[in-house]
Parts: sequence; C-alpha cells; structure tokens
Amino acid sequence: MNERVKHYGLLLIRILLALAFVAAGSAKLAGVEMMVATYETIGIGQWFRYLTGAIEVGSAILLFVPGKQVWGAALLGCTMIGAVLAHLFILGPGAIPAVVLGALSAIVLFAYRHQLPGVR
Repeated sequence: MNERVKHYGLLLIRILLALAFVAAGSAKLAGVEMMVATYETIGIGQWFRYLTGAIEVGSAILLFVPGKQVWGAALLGCTMIGAVLAHLFILGPGAIPAVVLGALSAIVLFAYRHQLPGVR
C-alpha cells in the first residue's frame, strides 16, 4: 500500500475519532440529560461521567500530540471496552458504535505502537 494513502488514511481515522470523542466527552462534561441518565443507570455515580468525559476529550487531544498518539488511542480503546461491557451487562443493545470506535482506536494504537517503551 502506498505510504501516502496510509498516512492520510490514518489521519482521517484520527480526525474521526477526535470528532466523535470530543463530542461525546463534551456532552458528558456538560451534563447533557441523556448522559446523566445513562450514568444513573450504570449506577457508579455521576463522578464517573465526569471522569469518562475528561478521558475522552483528553485522549482525543493526545491523538494529535507528537509522541503521544499511542497513549490517546490506548485510553480510548480501554474506554470503549468499558462502554461495550456496560452495554452488554447493564444498558442493553447498542454496543455497535463502541465496537466501531474501539476498532478504530486499535488501528491507531497499532500504527503508533513504536511509541511504546521497548517496542521498535
């Protein structure tokens, strides 16, 4: 595959992830009614909504910080694992968006794996 295609494809994935997670994280931080209700259903507390929102927004930013893309992708991937589990065991159907965002995060993580300590 052409290196230019890889570069721009990865850039597109990072932009899509950033848009999705800045939007979702901002909704959580702003206290959008649906988000408040979702976290009420989860039952851990609203502090978890704030934590999740901060992780999503912060990780979206890390996707564009040189040398830190792998950490942003890893945090987003872990967040999506939690979202899938929450849907499967508490919230009910609707885990497909989390699966797709998790898969895109995994692609970015794989592409930037060389940023991890001890990985070449």
